Amino acid sequence: MIKSRVLSLHVGELVEVRSREEILATLDKTGRLENLPFMPEMLQYCGQRMRVYKRADKSCDYLREWSIRRMTDSVHLDGVGTRCNGSAHAGCQADCLIFWKEAWLKRAENDVVSAEKLKGSSINPARRDNLCTVEDILAASVSTNAEGQSIYSCQATDVTKFTSYMSFWDPRQYIRDLRSGNLDTGQARNTRGQRTLEMILAIVRLVHASIVGLYNETQDKRHRARYPFIQGSGAMIKTEPLNLQPGELVEVRSKKEIEDTLDKGQKNRGLWFDSEMLPYCGGIYRVLRRVDRLIEEKTGKLISMKNPCIVLNGVICKSDYHRLCPRAIYPFWREAWLKRAIDTPSSSPTAQPAETCEKC
Repeated sequence: MIKSRVLSLHVGELVEVRSREEILATLDKTGRLENLPFMPEMLQYCGQRMRVYKRADKSCDYLREWSIRRMTDSVHLDGVGTRCNGSAHAGCQADCLIFWKEAWLKRAENDVVSAEKLKGSSINPARRDNLCTVEDILAASVSTNAEGQSIYSCQATDVTKFTSYMSFWDPRQYIRDLRSGNLDTGQARNTRGQRTLEMILAIVRLVHASIVGLYNETQDKRHRARYPFIQGSGAMIKTEPLNLQPGELVEVRSKKEIEDTLDKGQKNRGLWFDSEMLPYCGGIYRVLRRVDRLIEEKTGKLISMKNPCIVLNGVICKSDYHRLCPRAIYPFWREAWLKRAIDTPSSSPTAQPAETCEKC
């Protein structure tokens, strides 16, 4: 297997996904590099150019108790190829952000053909014995258990295999957050004053997240409520089904209205209302899609939801309460947490990237 390349990519850099042959040369026979699966859904992006959205230096993990885990030499990309479409995983609709190893990418320049590309691939797959094939990648994505059930494997189900434990107290994670550009707003131009302001704002966000994280770590040990203190009333007030469809305009209900639909465990019919969803209360967004099937991360089984959930356009997890994890997971919304909004001109609040960290 070809040794992994380290590019130390920064947010905003333009990269090109390597060719299929180059990527296969980095993988073992299970289609993995350093235990990170290269999924069949990623093959279609070989040769395409995209920008780095975030460095994937850490990732949230829900397979056991919630934690943040260390990731190395990986990024998330922006635009085409940002998320998994589930086509090789029974149509899973989780729409997870894809992890890309730097070994699968190369730096690119706008409208310039790289010298590497003119010379041809710098990786020679013919020099490898037992080369991983596309068939190996497909075979690694699904297996059958003793009961004859399909068990799916993907990056989301294998998080603990390609990451390592990272303590809240490790200061290096916060230094990486600053250096990588993950906390940049993208609003500053390349002037000293504006870059200084951008850095100050990033530090403020980092301090805020650290204080919240420290408080919640302490609360967990005391078995007390975590900030921002969501408490289900247990009343489980029912609302009429909305049967929302893609493109419809909805308003997210207030915190109090949503708490009235939650049980004491902060769930509505088994679906967790995460703290990362609170900033969107009162906002108006369009329905992106309905979700009724996904791969359960803990078991790898395909589950069909008895009560479909809603994904809102542009609403992804910012992880302000979860140590600034960059995975930008889509939160799943019950229709009980939403209400139809009147389709008005652009004076309505615009959708902001929002996130959640527990899907169901």
